[in-house]
Amino acid sequence: MDPVSHEESAERVPSHGVGPWPGGEQAWPPDERYDPELLRDGDRRNVVDRYRYWRHEAIVADLDDRRHPFHVAIENWQHDLNIGSVVRTANAFLAREVHIVGRRRWNRRGAMVTDRYQHVRHHPDASALATWATGAGLPVIGIDNLPGSVPLETYELPRQCVLVFGQESVGLTDEVREVADATLAIAQYGSTRSINAGAAAAIAMHAWVRQHGDIEAGHDL
Repeated sequence: MDPVSHEESAERVPSHGVGPWPGGEQAWPPDERYDPELLRDGDRRNVVDRYRYWRHEAIVADLDDRRHPFHVAIENWQHDLNIGSVVRTANAFLAREVHIVGRRRWNRRGAMVTDRYQHVRHHPDASALATWATGAGLPVIGIDNLPGSVPLETYELPRQCVLVFGQESVGLTDEVREVADATLAIAQYGSTRSINAGAAAAIAMHAWVRQHGDIEAGHDL
């Protein structure tokens, strides 16, 4: 077999993440948050720079100290691919938890491994979600373009709440509408009745951040 050229070898090296910690083992930081294997082999995970080389458990613990007080829930009746996208966005905006309502199993591909850093809770139906939210003292806010919905753009979101999203094709079920304290609509100007559920979730979470988040901290990653 012919030896691999330098150019071919370079092409096989992942371009994302960082390589081994510079200076070898003797230069490793004396901090228990760091993972020896990652320090030795490099860190190719999709994490922000502040968490490079950190152990998974250390990252989750740090996130738990800073999580926002809003929750996100999404109905799961059709194994919607958007659920993974919602989990990924919830991680980006540091939601307290993601709640899956309906089927326990969901397609994790769109989450891009962020579900390892995001707390996910399951509820068998809308009634169970409502019971949990009441016990936690959290209003349930549905997001769907329905008759009588209030514009999200003018609504003052509670600092502590549960934002609920429906499936891509049917939107929020009647069961969720009945338990919601309010239902909000996202302004649209085209021909389609609704936008992608993952996109709607991102818009609603960002609306919460604009009202309650520390904007400067969100850009200091």
